[in-house]
Amino acid sequence: MSVDSDSAATTGTANADDIARQLGEAIEQSPEYQRYEETKAAVEESEEVQERISEFEDLRQEFMLARQTGDATQEDAKKVEDAQKRLHDHPVMAEHLDAQDELEAKFEFLNDLISEPLDVDFVGESGACCQD
Repeated sequence: MSVDSDSAATTGTANADDIARQLGEAIEQSPEYQRYEETKAAVEESEEVQERISEFEDLRQEFMLARQTGDATQEDAKKVEDAQKRLHDHPVMAEHLDAQDELEAKFEFLNDLISEPLDVDFVGESGACCQD
């Protein structure tokens, strides 16, 4: 490899790194990310939501343990589902889940833009093994 090609490869990597940093900064300033962060903070600050999260996590953990020992019942599963529904129905949590969905849609859109010139699903295949 010549000095010129080494230099071009290094420049290409540096450019890609710089563009990736710029993309991260642009995402951080996007309305979708800003809304996500605001709703995340609201969830963290809401005592009622935190109680519902704790209730759901406790029931889910109990259910998982019961499932491992073969003692889980349909009633146990229903309790977990009901706790999750109660959590997701809280307006603060519902707003956060909606913001999370919007941010994920933005990431999928950006993934498509990045993947297009590469002729590969950048995120879908970058960490995958043994795909056909």
